[in-house]
Amino acid sequence: MPQPVTTLVQQTLNALQVGSVYALIALGYTMVYGILTMINFAHGDIFMVSTYLGFFAAAWLLGLALNMPPLVIFLSTLLFAMVGTATLAVIIERVAYKPLRQAPRLSAVITALGVGIFLENFTLAVIGPEPRTIPPLFPLVNLNLSGVFVSTIQIVIIGVSVIVMIILDTIVRRTMTGMAMRAISFDKTIVPLMGVPVDRIISATFALGSAIAAVGGILYGMAYQLDPYMGIRIGWWAFISAVVGGIGNIRGAFVGGFILGFVEIFTPVFLPSSTYRDFVAFSLLLLLLVFRPTGILGRPIVQKV
Repeated sequence: MPQPVTTLVQQTLNALQVGSVYALIALGYTMVYGILTMINFAHGDIFMVSTYLGFFAAAWLLGLALNMPPLVIFLSTLLFAMVGTATLAVIIERVAYKPLRQAPRLSAVITALGVGIFLENFTLAVIGPEPRTIPPLFPLVNLNLSGVFVSTIQIVIIGVSVIVMIILDTIVRRTMTGMAMRAISFDKTIVPLMGVPVDRIISATFALGSAIAAVGGILYGMAYQLDPYMGIRIGWWAFISAVVGGIGNIRGAFVGGFILGFVEIFTPVFLPSSTYRDFVAFSLLLLLLVFRPTGILGRPIVQKV
């Protein structure tokens, strides 16, 4: 395979790996916004907490020396992080966000930022600033396919992300809970009159979005280092992914996540330095908001008077 083609394929594979994580985190932003028209700026830090939950769960399971199959350890770590993160998200929603539903929208935004800062500093105080990495949960193998290196981590990240996205899309479109979510996003003032438990569905939305972010957290933690402030940058990039794809649109979050993944990986390829990544990402967001404010798959909201 010619060198330029090999480089292009290799970077595309890397972009799919990064974009898969961004897409999983962006789902939490887009789901909460679709229900409450609120930006949960603490979502990036909830993702950060999930990576540490996965780290401690994996270390504990591997330390038991029970010779469990790698798949069992991986799924157990994933389940623990998902349940723990979903529980944390529901507690935050009930304690911090629910009392502010009728308050000005700015109050909820400030509260979300405060919750994120609390999670960052609490994690820093309890765990410490040392970078960590989730222990290998399965054999690490690098395959050389005609000059393109493919690792088992990349295969797992991309494969699991696609599976989770398909499952979520099915839940939202084909289950009663998903139908209730879509109904609330359409008109949350009429839905209670039809017997839909709004509070329960909102909590379920927070839990589901955060559990999916936990999947992204485990996948991210297996490939990159963890630190208490990692949720800031990753959270912002995931938020941009949601806006680019069309915030409030589940499939738009998929598309936006992969677009931002390609922006991050290919920026150093075409520009002199990787420091231009944030510039390119925010420029893309600005241009999109100017020419298509609803995002790629988003639709304008029509209000009847």
